[in-house]
Amino acid sequence: MEKDNVTSLEDFYLTELSDLPEVRISLFVMILLIYLISLAGNGAILLAIVADDHLHTPMYFFLSNLSLLDILGPTVTVPKMLQIFLSENKRISFMGCMIQLFFLIDAVGTEIFLLAVMAYDRYVAICRPLHYTSIMSKQVCTKLTAWTWLLGFINSMVHTSLTFSLSFCGLNKINQYYCDLQPVMALSCSSTFVSELVRLLVASVIGCGAFLITLISYIYILSTILRMHSVEGRHKAFSTCGSHLTVVCLFYGATIATYARSNSSYSHKQDRIISLLYGVVTPMLNPMIYSLRNKEVKRALVKAFRLKKFY
Repeated sequence: MEKDNVTSLEDFYLTELSDLPEVRISLFVMILLIYLISLAGNGAILLAIVADDHLHTPMYFFLSNLSLLDILGPTVTVPKMLQIFLSENKRISFMGCMIQLFFLIDAVGTEIFLLAVMAYDRYVAICRPLHYTSIMSKQVCTKLTAWTWLLGFINSMVHTSLTFSLSFCGLNKINQYYCDLQPVMALSCSSTFVSELVRLLVASVIGCGAFLITLISYIYILSTILRMHSVEGRHKAFSTCGSHLTVVCLFYGATIATYARSNSSYSHKQDRIISLLYGVVTPMLNPMIYSLRNKEVKRALVKAFRLKKFY
């Protein structure tokens, strides 16, 4: 009996994406296909950037980091979800849940910072093109990228340590298909006031800070583009920024809907759908957005896979 009690306190139990058994196989196939397409798409972007010397520029250096994050994010959650579909074993250990939450928050936080850095890169490229090479030097790009990963790591460490220092009692059934901040905190039998306050404060500071950098960058970018006399130049500038802006809107919309709200407004079913969109679907869409709208990426992909017959 004592051993069973210890086990129940150490383990968590995840919830399936859908409560309907008849759609389990369909969901399994759909999620697996989305995951494989995401891995293939982001892997192809990485391969193209590494293989083509013309893409060894700051913009594509940051894009390669975005692709890494888009591989990391789904890989943290999707394999366990697929296992639940097949085996119906919904158990995840305390340590496994903590590791899953840590890497998930790390990926989300790092991507927030990275998208802001990418917006600044586009600002320099369009608004200060003559100084672009000196401002966005290889050393500066490396430092900016290192800071995004470091800040994402620190952010994740803070949230993970606060969340798993809480006390958990009884059957720890998480109302989500992976371990996330709000679903895990909802299981605590101790006060979550400090953890929730820190989460909302950090989300506000990080989210607003990154959003302001992105917003200000694009205000200057738009102002510069509208002053261009060349129609071709305006089209090229819009095309260059369009992919990044689309990714920003998709990511920020889903992330704000998930994290920038209190536990009192938390809806289990709604959150599962939103989490599926930004955690699984968006990483699949990002490489499509960049490759379909970018001739250089398409050319590099063709070169990487030796499909010259199409050109």
